[in-house]
Amino acid sequence: MYILIGIIIAISILLALAGLYSVFKQRIEFYITGFDQKFSLSDLNLLWSVAQICDLDYPKALFWSMPSLTKCMTHITSQAAANGTENDPGTQALITKLFNYRTKLQNQTDEKKGVESTMYLEKDQKLRIILPGKGVFSSKILNNGKEMIISVPRQKDMIPLTAEEWVGKFVSVYLWRKGDARYVFDSTVTGHGLFVGESSISLKHSSNLIRTQKRKAVRAKCEIKANLYIIKSENIDYNAVETQNGYKCLIEDISESGALIRIGGKGVSNVQIKLQFNIQNMLIIMFGVVRTVEYNEASNQSLLHFECIHLDQTMKNEVLSFVYNMLPDREKEVYEALQLTDTDEIEAGDEGLENVTDGQQNDLTNDGTASGQNQEGPQQDNTPVNLPPMPDSVTEGDFPSIED
Repeated sequence: MYILIGIIIAISILLALAGLYSVFKQRIEFYITGFDQKFSLSDLNLLWSVAQICDLDYPKALFWSMPSLTKCMTHITSQAAANGTENDPGTQALITKLFNYRTKLQNQTDEKKGVESTMYLEKDQKLRIILPGKGVFSSKILNNGKEMIISVPRQKDMIPLTAEEWVGKFVSVYLWRKGDARYVFDSTVTGHGLFVGESSISLKHSSNLIRTQKRKAVRAKCEIKANLYIIKSENIDYNAVETQNGYKCLIEDISESGALIRIGGKGVSNVQIKLQFNIQNMLIIMFGVVRTVEYNEASNQSLLHFECIHLDQTMKNEVLSFVYNMLPDREKEVYEALQLTDTDEIEAGDEGLENVTDGQQNDLTNDGTASGQNQEGPQQDNTPVNLPPMPDSVTEGDFPSIED
């Protein structure tokens, strides 16, 4: 009997503790994190109060979010000035500690140059959301706490799906983080409601943000006959159309930023060339550099990894259209999302990020589901190109002649 009563009491105590933890979970986690960062109990008591006054929905964010920390520091210093306690040793000690912590956080951010979790994303961050089969939508973060609350996604300033219709949907999210890079992550819509009077949906947090410096060009498989010309002049006329036959070659994949070209014989890297060919009856002229060469001695043929340096905008649009039309619907959505994050980058005024050349495998592999490099599609002029063996001797800066 006593054993049963003891068990009941123990269960009751455990349930009470679980209830208390549920009620005070945020506060408990806040203090545990604060102690881990070497703040004293009195410091944490004050910071907790300030977090409540500053209306932080997720107080623990104060320990990793620069905006949240800055907001609380501003409140503490302004209150100290208003109360005449700005010179109080305790106040000064806390402010010094917060400034040191802020410097530490800034240094960690600079060293890391990126984020790994969606919890670090800030309010008003623009998002480009892919709902498979429905296309690309635009949204922004309204609040970031236990879950990420975002505005109801729009397409062309319209709301084709209500907030309720988004619940339970699996989505891919693309974004440009100012001063940093482009990110992509997958998530699930967990709920909907109103946030400060605005219709919203909630996304589950992700700790698997994939970071990429640059929107990588989508490359599409093709078979396009082309003429290749060696550029020897320092003054290049980008508008000149060649009327004489050049070296015959075959373009095996193409993007607006380059191509993979097959030629007979042994090619040479770091050579400036000009490609001239047709897509859908439009003449395309690409200028650029052969970055790397793969030579097959058995077939006496070379694959040239060509980086395009100049392409007229009209011609570029034709190439993009050609590539885009080859892509499956899923990859078209990815392509559109990346184009929109390009726009966000330009609006953010971020420049000078690392450039990746087409010869370095520039395809979309952010989440393993978006790669245009190996996609089959309509081909241009499927007649095999005659690529006869070529002379053994190859001089730097030139290719041997390709016979008809």
